[in-house]
Amino acid sequence: MGDRSGKKISANVLLLSAVSFLNDLSSEMIMPILPMFLESLGAGGKVIGLVGGLRDGISNILKVFCGYWSDKTGKRRIFIYSGYLISTIFKLLLAISRIWQSAVVFSCLERVGKGLRTAARDAVIAESMATERGRGFGIHRSLETAGAILGAVVAFGLFWFLKLQFRHIILIAGIIGFAAIVPIRFVSESEARPQKITVKLGIAGLPASLKLFILVSSVFALGNFSYMFFVMKAQGIFSGRLSVAAPILLYVLFNVVYSALAVPLGSISDRIGREKVIIFGYICFSVTAAGFVLLSSLPAYTALFALYGVVHAAIDGNQRAYVADLAREHLKATAIGTFHAATGLAALPGGLLAGLLWERVSPQATFICGGILGLLAVLLFIIFAKASAKLQVRPSRLSLRQDGLLN
Repeated sequence: MGDRSGKKISANVLLLSAVSFLNDLSSEMIMPILPMFLESLGAGGKVIGLVGGLRDGISNILKVFCGYWSDKTGKRRIFIYSGYLISTIFKLLLAISRIWQSAVVFSCLERVGKGLRTAARDAVIAESMATERGRGFGIHRSLETAGAILGAVVAFGLFWFLKLQFRHIILIAGIIGFAAIVPIRFVSESEARPQKITVKLGIAGLPASLKLFILVSSVFALGNFSYMFFVMKAQGIFSGRLSVAAPILLYVLFNVVYSALAVPLGSISDRIGREKVIIFGYICFSVTAAGFVLLSSLPAYTALFALYGVVHAAIDGNQRAYVADLAREHLKATAIGTFHAATGLAALPGGLLAGLLWERVSPQATFICGGILGLLAVLLFIIFAKASAKLQVRPSRLSLRQDGLLN
C-alpha cells in the first residue's frame, strides 16, 4: 500500500496503527476524565501525581524485560496480543471502583499491558520500515493519536449530551478496547532467531551514544509530569459542568495538533536528524510549562494545549526512532525496552515531586520545576552529542557534525 509520496507503507505498520487507533479510542475516553474521576473518589494532588508516575513507571520498567524476552525468544506478536488484552481487562475493573485506592490500583495495573506490548510492537515497526523509521513511527503515532482524538470527543459527548457518569464512560471504553485485539491476528512476524543473551549482557551491549541519550531522556522524563496536571490547571478557570467539559475539549485540541504533526515531524527528523527535532520538542515543553505559570485564561490555555501537542509530536515517535537508529540490529527491542524502563524510573519520582509541589507549594511550582528540567535536558543533550561525535560511535548518516547541529 502507498501514500501520496508513492512510497510503500508496510502492512504491519498499518495493522499496528489500526490496533493503536482502536486502543486509544478506548483509552482516551478515560484519560481526560481520569484526574476528575480520582478527585471525585477523594484523591488529592499528591495521589494524582503518584498515579501519573506509577502509570508511566510500571509500564516502562516492564518494557526492558519484555523487550529483552522478545529479542531472546524471537517472538513479537504474543507480547503485543497479551499486552492489549490485559489493558482492556483492567479498564473494566477501573469502571467498578468505588474508592480511590482501588481506582489507583486498577489504573496503574492497566499499564502492565502497555509494558508487555510496547517494545515488541515498536520493534516490529522498526523492522518493517528499516529505511524510513521516522516516517513509520510517525504514521503509527498519528493514527494512534487520531484514535485518542475520537476517544476524547466521544467522552465529551457521553458526558455533555447523554450526561453519563464517569464510571459509565469508563465501562463503555473498556468494552470498546476488545476491538483493538482483532487486527493483531494479521500481523506478520519476521523469522527472527532466538538470541543467546541475558538482560545484563543485552543492556551492556548498547552503544555508548545510546546510553547517553537514555540518560538525557530520563532527565527530561523527570520533569515531564503527567498530562493530568495540565487538565487540573485548566479546570481552575471554569465552574459547573464546564469545569469538566472544557478541559476535555482542550485535551482534544492537544491530540489534534499531536496527530497532525506526528508524521511531518517524523519525516523531517529522517531528513535533518532526530537530534534537532527532539531538542525542539524539549524546548517547546519548557515554553509550555512557563506559559502555565504566567498565564491563566481560555485563549492562553487554548494556545498552550496546542503547543503541548507540538511537544508530543516532536518527542514521542522520534525518541523511539532515535533509539532504534542507535541500537544494534539484534537488540532493538532490548534497547527500546531499556529506554522506556529508564524514563519510567524517572517518571516515578517525577510524578511524586510534581504532586507534592502542587499540593504543598503551589500549582505554579510544579510547572516551574518541569520547565527547568526540560531546559537541563536540552543542555545535556548538546553536551553529550558533542562527546558522542568525538567518540565516533554513532551512525555516520545521523552524526551531528554531518547534519550541521555542531557547525
